[in-house]
Amino acid sequence: MEAARTERAAGWPGAPLARTGLLLLSTWVLAGAEITWDTTGGPGRLAALASRSPALPRLSPLAVASQWPEELATVRRGAALERRPGPEPLPQPSSGSGGKKQREAGGLSPASSRWGPGISTPGKPSGVRRSRRAQPPSALEHGDARATVLADGSKGSRPLAKGLREEVKAPRTAGSAAEELRLPSSSFALTGDSAHNQAMVHWSGHNSSVILILTKLYDFNLGSVTESSLWRSTDYGTTYEKLNDKVGLKTVLSYLYVNPTNKRKIMLLSDPEIESSILISSDEGATYQKYRLTFYIQSLLFHPKQEDWVLAYSLDQKLYSSMDFGRRWQLMHERITPNRFYWSVAGLDKEADLVHMEVRTADGYAHYLTCRIQECAETTRSGPFARSIDISSLVVQDEYIFIQVTTGGRASYYVSYRREAFAQIKLPKYSLPKDMHIISTNENQVFAAVQEWNQNDTYNLYISDTRGIYFTLAMENIKSSRGLMGNIIIELYEVAGIKGIFLANKKVDDQVKTYITYNKGRDWRLLQAPDMDLRGNPVHCLLPFCSLHLHLQISENPYSSGRISSKETAPGLVVATGNIGPELSYTDISVFISSDGGNTWRQIFDEEYNVWFLDWGGALVAMKHTPLPVRHLWVSFDEGHSWDKYGFTSVPLFVDGALVEAGVETQIMTVFGHFSLRSEWQLVKVDYKSIFSRHCSKEDYQTWHLLNQGEPCVMGERKIFKKRKPGAQCALGRDSSGTVVSEPCVCADWDFECDYGYERHGESQCVPAFWYNPASPSKDCSLGQSYFNSTGYRRIVSNNCTDGLREKYTAKAQMCPGKAPHGLHVATTDGRLVAEQGHNATFIILMEEGDLQRTNIQLDFGDGIAVSYANFSPIEDGIKHVYKSAGIFQVTAYAENNLGSDTAVLFLHVVCPVEHVHLRVPFVAIRNKEVNISAVVWPSQLGTLTYFWWFGNSTKPLITLDSSISFTFLAEGTNTITVQVAAGNALIQDTKDIAVHEYFQSQLLSFSPNLDYHNPDIPEWRQDIANVIKRALVKVTSVPEDQILVAVFPGLPTSAELFILPPKNLTERRKGNEGDLEQIVETLFNALNQNLVQFELKPGVQVIVYVTQLTLAPLVDSGAGHSSSAMLMLLSVVFVGLAVFLIYKFKRKIPWINIYAQVQHDKEQEMIGSVSQSENAPKITLSDFTEPEELLDKELDTRVIGGIATIANSESTKEIPNCTSV
Repeated sequence: MEAARTERAAGWPGAPLARTGLLLLSTWVLAGAEITWDTTGGPGRLAALASRSPALPRLSPLAVASQWPEELATVRRGAALERRPGPEPLPQPSSGSGGKKQREAGGLSPASSRWGPGISTPGKPSGVRRSRRAQPPSALEHGDARATVLADGSKGSRPLAKGLREEVKAPRTAGSAAEELRLPSSSFALTGDSAHNQAMVHWSGHNSSVILILTKLYDFNLGSVTESSLWRSTDYGTTYEKLNDKVGLKTVLSYLYVNPTNKRKIMLLSDPEIESSILISSDEGATYQKYRLTFYIQSLLFHPKQEDWVLAYSLDQKLYSSMDFGRRWQLMHERITPNRFYWSVAGLDKEADLVHMEVRTADGYAHYLTCRIQECAETTRSGPFARSIDISSLVVQDEYIFIQVTTGGRASYYVSYRREAFAQIKLPKYSLPKDMHIISTNENQVFAAVQEWNQNDTYNLYISDTRGIYFTLAMENIKSSRGLMGNIIIELYEVAGIKGIFLANKKVDDQVKTYITYNKGRDWRLLQAPDMDLRGNPVHCLLPFCSLHLHLQISENPYSSGRISSKETAPGLVVATGNIGPELSYTDISVFISSDGGNTWRQIFDEEYNVWFLDWGGALVAMKHTPLPVRHLWVSFDEGHSWDKYGFTSVPLFVDGALVEAGVETQIMTVFGHFSLRSEWQLVKVDYKSIFSRHCSKEDYQTWHLLNQGEPCVMGERKIFKKRKPGAQCALGRDSSGTVVSEPCVCADWDFECDYGYERHGESQCVPAFWYNPASPSKDCSLGQSYFNSTGYRRIVSNNCTDGLREKYTAKAQMCPGKAPHGLHVATTDGRLVAEQGHNATFIILMEEGDLQRTNIQLDFGDGIAVSYANFSPIEDGIKHVYKSAGIFQVTAYAENNLGSDTAVLFLHVVCPVEHVHLRVPFVAIRNKEVNISAVVWPSQLGTLTYFWWFGNSTKPLITLDSSISFTFLAEGTNTITVQVAAGNALIQDTKDIAVHEYFQSQLLSFSPNLDYHNPDIPEWRQDIANVIKRALVKVTSVPEDQILVAVFPGLPTSAELFILPPKNLTERRKGNEGDLEQIVETLFNALNQNLVQFELKPGVQVIVYVTQLTLAPLVDSGAGHSSSAMLMLLSVVFVGLAVFLIYKFKRKIPWINIYAQVQHDKEQEMIGSVSQSENAPKITLSDFTEPEELLDKELDTRVIGGIATIANSESTKEIPNCTSV
């Protein structure tokens, strides 16, 4: 992410500490940010920090708080170093989400920007006590996610691998045994600080010899710093001066900040338990000025361009600004959500002093506001998004702004690209995320990790178009693991220096395997294991049963190299720990290296080592990862083929970490540690410039061709890089490596991915998903304009191929067809159906199909006031209206253009809290037959409820206190039923359609078991599956489409009911048509029995539709015909009346009277079958249809049984849960 690398680095509080890291002993609790985002901006570092499992879907961009630290060694408040008793444990598999990203090295994300609520108590400060800022948790909350625990033996560790044993022998080399050499070094002891358990180190490394170290004694019981010392070196760490007298002998310091745009400017914060003050230096920490504060700082955020502009977030959730580097402060706003404030981005925001922030309201909602730091009054604030948003959901990252809005229990995600109007993010229709993280926004594209409704410890990787709106699937089931801070890491790694190359750990049948892609996730393959091991023995590893697997966690500790690393200045070179075998192992660990961008790999150590890049990636330095004291390190000049052993100290040192400054021309490395577990901090300065004999000349370089399994075209271009020849022991310099040749390739299949709404079948074919209609143009497409009709393919973002298949796969311009308004909806902005008298009620009007620019809109508020608009443009942010009286108002939206019109109605109330209502209606009903309709409300114990029923086009509701009602439909056709339930101050509704006919037949359907695994059990999915079944039946049997209806029932196992209806064009529907209907039934029945009705749910998932049971709704005869049956019918009616009387009279004495009350469907049916029969009545099988003459008798019998069952059912109702998540 280039923009983040330049802008965010400078603006994040951690960025000042360009070589800083935080290593803490305690287990830190994440109390603030639920959304994490990319803090470091560069390839790699794709991980996610999350706290608890959210109750609702969450979205998170990759990295800890909005604009916090940029490099791993760049920590918001400095880097705390602690004594390391043991090796850093491998993150173990776990569920969750989040991520963070490293600026220079590629890597997994341990802190991504997370969307969604996660604050403990809205409106309550995250710091319980004033000293909270001094605790490690608050550091994490604002971006000190780079912090790692390493202190005094209290950090847990896993069983030691071979690489963690006592250092006895040098690592194996490709040549002869390594000969020990010496490197010039010096050691300095921080005398008097032996009790201090934390150290924060800053070394900018840019033409400066100054190093600052803040050591602290952090009391984990008190939650505060009790002692501190400040040290300063002016000779690259050879000697240090203690500065306690210059800052005040009684002053206890808790954090160290360095200005990112002017590293001579330093800020120190005192511990708030003692006092609230700030110490400022403008000469790299030589002298300080002390200023007392009236508030307690929790975090700082520096402006990315203006060196004196600073934002301060207080413990009581107020935001302050300073324009003179902390000398004077001004309150900007209160109730700011932690970690949800951002400086403007150059080139995107008009004002340099603009601040983006998320503000919480007293009623528990949040709003996205912007204002300038010196003009943040109520009248000067603006809200780029008119509606309320979820708490902790605002993320401003590069060209994108992300927010989350939850209505009805489902989260919707919105994005603004380059500060344009917000658009809803489009994921595949049934991804249904319960957790989401924005992993990166590099190269004008968004990478998102989505944990879907049926996933626990894995995520799916999605990539977007340039605007960040339309997302397509790149890989399923990427493993997540838990980091040291409790953060969730998405195991995805971007290789630095070469665009398009990613590594991912995918869970396959309970095994974790490592895959690689060279085209941003279009194609993935396993890693080929090395041909030989470290001893030269052949490795027998056959794909796909055996391959190389890597640990993709980059280091959360700036003083260790991490388990995988690569570098922009060393393209193609990747170093990682892992193993060879059928799956990833957490115990059998070796170190591997690739010199060609991941095509081939070699083993370089059979134990764990930290491996760093020296001299801009031209050389490698390795140090054993062990809890035992060491005094050697190893250097390689030939990409790990051979190693030279060097001594860097005469006395073995317990190493707590090392700071390798690859970007410093002085070529100095600093090793931190102790000679004993209770001794003072030792800082060993190692000068490695002596290992280089000279500066490299032209003859010392060779070219390297980037290949993908022999294919020279990667991301649409051929690239040739310049590298130092193996073994050339010369110094490279800053600009030594780079691309020599880059030329575009002819476009091939692998340069294109499937467009939104399409899924890949086989190797390259993209076909529409079952839920997607490619023929429907966008609503923005106005008559007379043109639009681009997708071919199902889109070129991979940042792919540079030309010609070839580009023309074939490029979307074609077509004229907008012009469409009548369809799918008109009117709703309130907050999704509620209640408004307060005298307050603004804001309505939004949505239209699924039509022409937004050429459609007139009218909104009637139902109180005698209406407004009209010529098109949709003026109402995108909603229409506000104030009701002056209470009551029930029918709000009607009307849309019209020259091709047609559509209407939508909303009934607005002033009303008590109910959560969900489910309207139970038959799918098909008989004309002139009474229909039983009921409403099921969650939770069930709500006291008295009021039910409002609307039938068809009626403008006045039927009002009941009962949850059920009977109604008779007099006309055939489709009728709409709406029920609203009022309780207290809440009102909810449900709407269903019912088809009314003279007669029909129905049949239960079941499916092959594989459909249940993919059933999210939501109405939209059931409707889409019903449409797919209907199309399949029409295709196989050629039965007219208007004579088939399919309803899929809720719950598992998945089942459905098929309705066979009479033809619409017949005016006389009598027994003369019975034969036609039964012929259709027989045709459908035969097709189903022969397994001819099936559909493909997704690639590789074929679903077969079966017959379960056939039910015949009685054929109703409302005419004067059939005189031969009149007498029989009259006698039957008399008999039935007598039977009903006897049953009612002696019902308590008849033993079988309650049988049918127990014949209940176990599932709550969303669509109920035959109406003339009760839903509890037994079904009539095919064997019952013996003679047509028996139909009337069977009808009467069914009516009687249905009536009895309905009466009994009133005493035996199904239990409803008290609370249900919608």
